[in-house]
Formats: sequence, structure tokens, C-alpha cells
Amino acid sequence: MGKGFFISKTLGIVGVIVGTGVVATIIALSVVYSQEKAKINEAVNPPTTPSTPWEHYRLPDSLSPVSYNITLWPRLVVNTSTGLFIFTGQSAVVFQCKKDTDLILIHANKLNLTLLSLISRDGATAPTIKKSWLEVPTQFLVIQLNSNLMAGSQYELYTEFIGELADDLGGFYRSEYTEGTSPPVRKVVATTQMQPVDARKAFPCFDEPAMKAVFHMTLLHAHGTVALANGMNLASVNVTVNGQDVTRTSFQPTPLMSTYLLAFVVSEFGFIHSTEGEKVLIRIWARKQAIAEGQGDYALEKTGPILEFFENYYSSSYPLTKSDQIALPDFSAGAMENWGLITYRETALLYNPASSSNGDKEWIATVISHELAHMWFGNLVTMKWWNDLWLNEGFASYVSYLGANSAEPTWNVGAAVLRMLSEFLTEPVFARGLSTYLNTFKYSNTVYQDLWKHLQMAADSTPGLDLPASVDDIMNRWILQMGFPVVTIDTATGSINQRHFLLDPDSVVDRPSPFKYEWIVPIKWMKNGKDQTPYWLQTKTATHLPMKTLGSDWMLANTKVSGFFRVNYDSSNWDRLLTQLSTDHEAIPVINRAQVVDDAFNLARARIVSTILALRTTLFLQREREYMPWQTADRNLGYFFLMFDRSDVYGPMQAYLNKQVTPLFNHFKTITADWTKIPEKHTDQYNQVNAISIACSTGVAGCEELTTGWFKDWMKTPENNTIHPNLRQTVYCSAIAAGGVEEWDFAWRMYREASIASEADKLMYSLACTRVPWLLNRYLNYCLDPEKIRKQDATFTIVYIAGNVVGQSLAWDFVRTNWNHLFNDYGGGSLSFARLIDGITRRFSSEFELKQLQLFIDENAEQGFGSATLAVDQALERTKANMKWVAENKADIYKWFTDNSA
Repeated sequence: MGKGFFISKTLGIVGVIVGTGVVATIIALSVVYSQEKAKINEAVNPPTTPSTPWEHYRLPDSLSPVSYNITLWPRLVVNTSTGLFIFTGQSAVVFQCKKDTDLILIHANKLNLTLLSLISRDGATAPTIKKSWLEVPTQFLVIQLNSNLMAGSQYELYTEFIGELADDLGGFYRSEYTEGTSPPVRKVVATTQMQPVDARKAFPCFDEPAMKAVFHMTLLHAHGTVALANGMNLASVNVTVNGQDVTRTSFQPTPLMSTYLLAFVVSEFGFIHSTEGEKVLIRIWARKQAIAEGQGDYALEKTGPILEFFENYYSSSYPLTKSDQIALPDFSAGAMENWGLITYRETALLYNPASSSNGDKEWIATVISHELAHMWFGNLVTMKWWNDLWLNEGFASYVSYLGANSAEPTWNVGAAVLRMLSEFLTEPVFARGLSTYLNTFKYSNTVYQDLWKHLQMAADSTPGLDLPASVDDIMNRWILQMGFPVVTIDTATGSINQRHFLLDPDSVVDRPSPFKYEWIVPIKWMKNGKDQTPYWLQTKTATHLPMKTLGSDWMLANTKVSGFFRVNYDSSNWDRLLTQLSTDHEAIPVINRAQVVDDAFNLARARIVSTILALRTTLFLQREREYMPWQTADRNLGYFFLMFDRSDVYGPMQAYLNKQVTPLFNHFKTITADWTKIPEKHTDQYNQVNAISIACSTGVAGCEELTTGWFKDWMKTPENNTIHPNLRQTVYCSAIAAGGVEEWDFAWRMYREASIASEADKLMYSLACTRVPWLLNRYLNYCLDPEKIRKQDATFTIVYIAGNVVGQSLAWDFVRTNWNHLFNDYGGGSLSFARLIDGITRRFSSEFELKQLQLFIDENAEQGFGSATLAVDQALERTKANMKWVAENKADIYKWFTDNSA
């Protein structure tokens, strides 16, 4: 999944509103990952004008690794002389010389090298070392030689080194947890996160994706601990090293692979495993208590079937003998697809039926599927450089829904993806092209054009598949252009036009496009509820006479959300669509009911349609009982709450939503027999959460009494939480918001005692719901203490607090005051800092807030913002756009909510 990949469960579900299918998913991820790509490029390849080779941020093409032989020894106790946790290591890398050179550049970061030597593998004498040093800005170990390495020859570079086993969540790092209660015992785990550029923190290496090699790993570790790596353990023997008795575990050599996929762990974890004799050994590792409680059982149950699904889907056997999956107490991302040893946040792997919700369960199945999809797409075949990361993640995200659906078919996960595949590639054609691509390039590196070529080959060999252009021509218009189009259809004339969709219409597009921001757009559409012949829009403007309507006829484009574009209509067709929603909304497919809402609100933000038109799309919700339209409306109205929850618009807006959600709240009260059972349908379970959450936040009669009653019952018997797991986060938040210090302190105690991470996450979020300022300030200060809030969770907690209107200014002041500490001690280079900046500034919409933000930027310009640099720029632009939007729309919105809340 990668270091920066952390799509929320809600986004994963609602994401289908703006595009489904193979192509749409690729396009969607290309848009999402364009930002992440920029951050990664900034981290590993900043703009510079180097005068020497070691000032470049990319490796030269003179050397290529063949294999590594690595021994690492992490110390899980503090070193008495330094006061630090450390590791020591030895590495011997064999490399091939491609061009004569008297220079070796190999990545190394935050390592203290104690020994360095070079030998020839061909029997000749190796050049002697003239000078060596660590070039800190570019993270290179620079070795100047007295004579040339010879092209075609192999050499071996041997190093010994010491590094810190820090708690910075990157490279070879330390995670901690406690076990037992009388007294609790602190345990330390040595683990890894290499993507994108942190393998160099563990040992000197050629740390780029295209520099694949075979890795021979050995780990030294204390007796009573277990060591894991990418390969299966070959042998564990007790040895004495430097006077200490330790265990030495060696592992099978890896396949040819990239450094960012390396993983190794030393811990006291327990595990469960698949049945003896299975072709692939599957093991689930976690804290011993979690394993004993059965929290790994669901992951073990589903991993085998998903792995088998991908073997069949890719027409390619899983290339390793085992698949270890390990849940870590401290982990910066959602999960990481290390080959043979996948690392997870505990919330993404561990499931407890007694306290985990259906959303938790779906998240686990989807994340496991995503990571296993990478075993082929990403690991077996890898991008040459990080600028194609979007493709790596995009395809893994697409097929992860297929894998999850194979494991849990009754959920209909990603149903829209399964219903509506690419307009120009059927699922079998896509799978066939992907299979030939993987088999052609296995154990090597590619660029995105290689995949288009194989998909084209599959299309060409399929009779009856008629494309309007080549796969390359169609896809390049989507991936090489910024963003996506809005397609406008005039049903009076049948005319169609497309233009570049810009959420902020005042933004300047300074990136030229060879395609002039025109796309080849597949349009599926219906008229009066009946599907029509699909149409390809291949030019900026066109006319398709069948799209003309007469009288009360209505038409709807992008049915089942088959393409990645917004749709706008002439005002008469908008009116007819809204009339249809008001009279018989079920005549429009449920996903398109959500799409109408989503398109209208986004078109209004872009000043293409009026904000009042967007609000009118929510009127039918009084009769809507399905999850997707409600979730989409709630998400879009969330922007209105951010802009107006500190103004006089808030009252009428609350009253309107109260009116709209009351029938939904009563519906669920009825079908759950007065809240005594849970709905049967998967999406109904989600929508029950929406009903309670929106009802309680808007003051629907009986809602607050319901949630506070459940919470008080739990407070009376803490050991017996009868609140259903699906409802816990909503109930906790509502009750804590309605309560005071007693409720907050109880929830904090339950958070500290939670033995399953998903329950702790629900409480961590809900603690930010209090309306008591001093409690929020105390909670913010807890974020600076890793003993209270783990470093991996600190930025999330701050963002949760900022999402509370009472906590917004408190969180902003806190971040400004503690920025240096947060940035330097909590990993300012990690992608979570972009989320932090985004989260604490989303509500900014005034001149005062704009000036404060600019001052914050100026005050920290010298240090910089690391991975949050782009987010800071976006926050400035978003604040200006918010100010303009509020000024233009506030009066009309106030009147509309007032008129429609009666």
C-alpha cells in the first residue's frame, strides 16, 4: 500500500461516485497520487544545480547491484553509554560495473560507518580507496578510488556500521507496547518501513526502485525473541557474539527485488498459521495477547482465498513459499506490501467480533487484498521510478476490490467496480493484458507505457472489441493531463461539450497539455430510466441527437458512474431530474442518485451551477433510505458546516438537516425494533450510523437521550460494553459531546485500557468531540507525550480536534506553538504532516485566518515544511477560495435553509 497510502473507509466507499472500473480507478488514483508523487519527488529528487556527481539526488548509471549479504543486530534495550536504542550491522554488496569509473556512490543515511573495504569478485586487484565520506544532503556514501573500476567486472563493497533504532517510524525503527497488568511490562519491537527512501537508514544500499538485487539476510537477536524477514527462516542457532549469547537466524534469499520492499522484524510476538501442507505458508503475527484473543483469526481465514484469487486472476503463481502478515503497534501508514512480510497498522489486520464494526471488518479485508495484489503488481514487476507510483497503487486499488469481493461476496464490496468496467476494455481483456505484462516483465522494472502496450495486444486479439483510438492514445489523455473534464449536455439540442474541471475556477492552469485539456470520454447514459447506446465524445464539442429530449423526458449521463468525469446539463434537464427525484427517486439507480448530488455540489463549488441548485438535490432525502446518497450528501454538506458553523447560517442549516434526517432516524428505529437489533443489509448497517450521527448532531428528538443512555450504562459496568461495535464511534462521540469531564475521563481510561486497536481508534476520535475547551487543550498536550498518544496517531488526533468547531482555534494555536517540536520529533518528512496542515486549515475562510496562515508560513520558511510543502500552498489557495465562496453565497444559502427548514 505504501508509506503514504491511507485512504479512509468512507472515501473508499464514496469514491465510486466519481468513477469506477479499471480505467476510472487508474485515473482516480493518478489524480490522488499526483500530489503524493510531488511530495516523494521533493523528498528524493529536489530541484538543484549540482556541480559534482554526489550533489545529484539520483544514482549514476555506472554501477548496478547484484546481491547483498546483510547481518543486523538490533538491541532491544537501551545502550548504557549512549542512552539510545541502537543496532549494529555488516553488509557486503556485490555490484556490476557498467561503465569505467573511479567513483562509488551508494546511499547511506544516519549510519555511523566503522569499517569499509572493496574487493574484486573476478580475481583481479580492486582499486584502492582514496577518500570516503557521507554526503548528508543527498544521503550518499561517497567513495573516491585511486583507479577505475572496469566495465563488465564485479566488485564487493563491505561495510560495518552502527545506527539508532529510533522511534521515528522510518527505516529500521523501534515500536513499543506494554503486556500484562500487574505490573505492565514494556516490550520493544525492532521493525522496518523502507518506502520510499529509508532502506538507506538500515544499511548502505543502492536505494532506488530500479536497482533490484537478491538479499541474503541474517538477524542476531536476544533469546526469547523471534526474527522475521522477507524470506523463510532457514536456521536459528545460539551463538556468542562480543561476549553476548544471542540467536542467529538466517533466511532464504529473496527473489530479485527493490530495496523499498525489504522488511525484517525482531519481536516477542505470537502467531497463528495456515494448515500444514498448504502450498504457501500463511502466518499472522501480533502481540501475544491479540493472538490469544483470536484477533488474527479473520485475517488468516481470508488471506489464503484472496491469495488464491490473485494467482488465478494474474495467471501467475505466488513466487514465495510463505506470506507473513504482522500487526505493529507503531506504524505510519495503513500497511506496506513488503514481499513475503507485509506490515500493518493493528487496525488494518486485527479483528475482534466483540468490538470491531462491520466497517473495521471491511477495511481489513480490503487492505489485505490491496497488499496481496501488490505481490505481483509492484513487487514482481516494479516501476522504474516514483513518478509511476500512481499506476502501482491505482491497479492495486482496483483489483483489491475484486479480491475482497471474492473473499466476502455477500458484501458486494466495490459493486460499482464490478458492475461497470472500462468502456473500452472488458474485464477478461484487461486481465489477459495484465497477465502477459506481468509474465513479460517479472523481476524487472517498467514504465506505464509497457502496460498500455500489453493491454493493446489483448484488445487487438479480441474479436468485436472496437475502440475509437488506441489504448495509448485514450489513456495518455487521462494520465498526462492534470485533472479530468466536466461534460455538459444540452438536451434541447443534443449538443455536448467538455472542458477542464477546476474546483476553484480562479486557479491558474500553468501546466500546458499536448492534448489541450481534451479527453476521449466514454459516456453511458439513460433516458427516462432506460439505458441507451453508449457514446464516445472524442472532440471538444459534438452533437448527439438521441440525447435531445421532449416534454417531461429526462436524461442522465454517466450511468452507474462508468467514467471519471463530472456531468452538467441545461437548466431544464436539471429541473426534470430533480422532479423525478422528488416524485419517484428509485427510477434513478442508487449510485446515480448519489452522483447527481455529488456532481451538483462540485459544479456549484466550481461556479458552473448555482449553489441553490446543489442544495435542491438534497430535498428528496426525506424519502431516501439508501446509504450512498445519504453519505454523499453528508460529505458535501460537510463543507457548508465548515464554512458556516461559526455564523448565523448554522441555525437554519441545522434545522433543515434535522427535518431531512428525522424520517431516516425513525426508519431505523422501526426496522431495528427500537434499536434492539442491527439491520441485515451491509449498507443499511452503514446508513444506520449516518442516521444516528446526523440526527444527534442536529438535535433530532430522542437521539441524544439514546446515545447518552447507552454510554451511561457502559460507565456503570465498564467490563460489559453492550453498545454494538457498528455504533460505538457515533455513540461515543455524541455522548462525550453532550457530557463533561466525567464522560471524557471515563473514555480516556477506556482508551488506555483498550486491547484492540480498532476500539482504541474509535475512542481516540471520540475524545475530540467534547465541547469543553480545557479538555480539548489537555488532549492536545497529550499529543506531545508518546506515552499517552502514539507518534503514529498524534497528527490524526490533532486533526480530529481541529474538526470540532470548539477545537479549531485551539488546534491551530497548538500547532503553531509546537511546530518545531512536531516537525523535528514526529517526522516532518512523513506524509502525515500534509494531512495535518490540511486538517487544521480546512475551516479557514476569513481575512484574519489568511493573515495568520501567511504569518505561520513566513515564520517557518527557513526550516521549511517537508512533505507538507504542497499542502501549505494548497491551504493558502483554499483559504482564498473559501473567502470568496462565502462572500458570494452566504446570503442565498441562509435564505434557502430558512425557507426549507419549516
